Amino acid sequence: MNAARRRTSILIGMVGIALGAAGPVMLLRGRSGRQEIRAELAAQKITFPGTGLPAHLARFAGGPVETGPAAHAYAELIKDHLAKATGGRTYAEITEELHAGGGDDEKLAQLRQTAFMGETLRGSLLSAYQAWHLTTLVTGLGGALTGLGAALMATANALGPSPRHL
Repeated sequence: MNAARRRTSILIGMVGIALGAAGPVMLLRGRSGRQEIRAELAAQKITFPGTGLPAHLARFAGGPVETGPAAHAYAELIKDHLAKATGGRTYAEITEELHAGGGDDEKLAQLRQTAFMGETLRGSLLSAYQAWHLTTLVTGLGGALTGLGAALMATANALGPSPRHL
């Protein structure tokens, strides 16, 4: 075997070993991240109402919020409720209105508190949904890296002796 082919085989084999080691770590981190999200959502004990949901959320009726998709759906439910409660105004818009009126309108102050709490919970649920997607990405990349690492090690073995035989 010529020296260039041997160096190529060693380099490909070492990259394959590195990817083959990184892939399972990513798979495990993706799974543990998903389990952590499930546990944190379950600890909040959020449950969809059994009735009265909009048609696009009907499949969640009566169910717990324990997954990313359920967190997203509940965030949408909160969005709908907030829009009804605030007349479509955001926390910032209500705050501006409150300040413009001198800041002593108790009803508007309570509405601002409702908007703040709803938008905060909605943001937290959307963060869980985004984290759910990241665990999917990490798990998928872990699987791809594992496969690529194995393919590179097979390629290196086909080109010549593997690095562990040197």
